[in-house]
Amino acid sequence: MASPSPVPNILAAIGDTHLVEMQRYLERRDIRVWAKLEALNPGGSAKARPAARMIGDAIADGRIGPDTTIIESTSGNLGVGLAQVCRFHGLDLICVVDTRTTEVNLQTMRAMGADVRVVTEPDPDGDLLGARLKLVARLLESIPDSYWPDQYSNESNGDSHSAGTMREIDDALDGDIDLLFVAVSTTGTLAGCMDYLHRMQRRTQVVAVDAVGSALFGGRAGPRRLPGYGASVESPTSKAVHPDRLIRVSDIDSVVACRRLLDREAVFAGASAGAVAAAISALAPEIDPGSRIAAIFHDGGGGYLDTVYDDAWVARELGYDAGTVATMVGNRPRTDLTVPTA
Repeated sequence: MASPSPVPNILAAIGDTHLVEMQRYLERRDIRVWAKLEALNPGGSAKARPAARMIGDAIADGRIGPDTTIIESTSGNLGVGLAQVCRFHGLDLICVVDTRTTEVNLQTMRAMGADVRVVTEPDPDGDLLGARLKLVARLLESIPDSYWPDQYSNESNGDSHSAGTMREIDDALDGDIDLLFVAVSTTGTLAGCMDYLHRMQRRTQVVAVDAVGSALFGGRAGPRRLPGYGASVESPTSKAVHPDRLIRVSDIDSVVACRRLLDREAVFAGASAGAVAAAISALAPEIDPGSRIAAIFHDGGGGYLDTVYDDAWVARELGYDAGTVATMVGNRPRTDLTVPTA
């Protein structure tokens, strides 16, 4: 394998993440699954792409100047991406998060120089995201020369995935993709991928992976314990995209799939990646033999050590003891071991 070309700075290293075949995760051997490992981005997630694109585009057209304060609502990963981008450009950043944000992401944002504001109480409608957005509005009003990237409606969000994530997957698989699985939250990744596939006139069917308890695509908002996928309110972007299929995944199914990925593939995945893997398992009986599947794994497991990979948390918050979870995960099959190729 050729060594990556030198790049001029850390932001130029975003993208071109590995597409890795999952050969052991499914019991079926007549379909192929590749995962786009977005944890390999410098910021540790797919959100590095829109963070760099949204800020870069706004700098280019004059919406952001050297003294502008960036203010954004985030569940965690975008905040980390923005913190890295803003540190590179020398910009002040305020990240508005809530109590679902992982401690690792909170510490990372602060280490990169972000001012992190944690919303602990939902707005009167019972919604933490709504409370975050209201705080963003108040901060924008009170801080001169401030700018809200607004990941929920910013076209640069989707553009980063159309020009980057989906193009890279399509190039790597020569456009031969039957199904694409994408976890949704702001739906920027979904919108960008669908835009690319439409422009290229691909036959790929797109499966959106949402959370049980998410309000996206006509769902009913309810309790959700894991960040990274699902949303409590529709966004302008989510109202405009129409995936071919929608699968909703519960918190416990995400946990089980994350642990199964680690057990069978040695892939250390985050909650939304677990949800995507769980959705593939759920749909597998319906998938035609010979199908080729691409899946986007938005982040890695490092930010979920105190949730997804913590037996005590799973028992306390989701009601499943360690033995039950281990049984659900199952044992790794030992009959199909292969030697990795260089």
